[in-house]
Amino acid sequence: MNTIKISYKASVFTPAGWRGVTITAAATKTSEKMALVVEVLEINGESPKSNMSRTGASRQKFNGCGISRREEGAKKRLSACEIVN
Repeated sequence: MNTIKISYKASVFTPAGWRGVTITAAATKTSEKMALVVEVLEINGESPKSNMSRTGASRQKFNGCGISRREEGAKKRLSACEIVN
């Protein structure tokens, strides 16, 4: 299978509510239009860790490791993703 690097938007739950993040991941192409996420490389430009925050504020904190585990194995449409080289 072809391994590609993709970037896409996802939502995380914070104490302030649902917030959008950008995820960069390694994926394998399963068909011409679909890809399977193998590993999450970055969430908002940082490697996934348990205590992450979008802005540094405590009300924006979320568990990056949990988001990483949730996204691994997910099928993504390549039309909704950006292929990163």
